[in-house]
Amino acid sequence: MKRVSFAATYPDELAHPMHRRIVESSEVSRVELLMWGPMSTVTTLTWFDAGPDAVADVLDSVETVTTTHLVAGNDGTYAFVHQTDYEFESSLLELVSQSKVVFLPPVTFHDTGIARFEAVGESDYMGEFYARLSDLLDATIESVHDFRRGPSAANVTDRQRNALEAAVAVGYYEVPRSGAVEDVAAELDCAASNAGELLRKAESAVVTAFVREG
Repeated sequence: MKRVSFAATYPDELAHPMHRRIVESSEVSRVELLMWGPMSTVTTLTWFDAGPDAVADVLDSVETVTTTHLVAGNDGTYAFVHQTDYEFESSLLELVSQSKVVFLPPVTFHDTGIARFEAVGESDYMGEFYARLSDLLDATIESVHDFRRGPSAANVTDRQRNALEAAVAVGYYEVPRSGAVEDVAAELDCAASNAGELLRKAESAVVTAFVREG
């Protein structure tokens, strides 16, 4: 089986209302749909790289949302959302429901209009799904791996990625090391303890994915 990472750009008429709002927003640049259910009426869990007020404004654009519960985190806001309909265009929902592949969380929506997601399935079925997806959207395949259970390097958050980039920039990974956690913290404008935690989580995700995916 294959694990395939896709990137898709939605034409405006097919974009979800929430995605259209973050494209227009100056405060939200990334949204991750973390958990969803087989029916539109199931409560979903979504993460936003912004504060609760900005998240509430984005969710106001989705007419079918009935209840929300926002939980502020260190690097963004989690939203438990219950709605009466997915609000994706029917052709997209039909493609998903009829495909013979499985979709893995998260589905990530960017303020550039691009959505990224992963799917798992046999090669023939994956090719069939990609062909049908390309008929609807501007879609590309970004990576293909043999499927193995376990986390992917894609699970690194933007904040963790920024920490890794800052660590490389200050020489934290040079041999001998020329930069310290404190230097990373200064680049990120955060406490050294927060920088250290970001690095540990990012390193864990990257190393684990490398070992498991070969």
